[in-house]
Amino acid sequence: MNIQKHFINGIVIPEVVSDQIVVRSAGEGLQLLADLYYQDYDCMILHAENITPDFFDLKTGLAGEILQKFTNFKFRLAIVGDFERYESKSLRDFIFESNKGRQVNFLPSVEQAVAKLSN
Repeated sequence: MNIQKHFINGIVIPEVVSDQIVVRSAGEGLQLLADLYYQDYDCMILHAENITPDFFDLKTGLAGEILQKFTNFKFRLAIVGDFERYESKSLRDFIFESNKGRQVNFLPSVEQAVAKLSN
């Protein structure tokens, strides 16, 4: 796993870059958050393919458990990926509602994630 830094408007936005799943559990999500939080970041970009598929099955409760930790720390998260492939109405509704706010956003590109997190 590597951290790629995006610089915009005087803000540094870290992007987690990996060819593996880096968040398989709430504990791993919290550890990743803590690692970046203690490096003075207050947001991150994470790719959907780096998160366990269980996250996107809302019945598991994993998404809620992980995202609650980000909310508690006021740590903004942009998840980048192709979310059109998911057919679950509840997941689509969850993504739609999340994207109305600033805390957690589901976006199709890194460029859009950088723009969202820099505001």
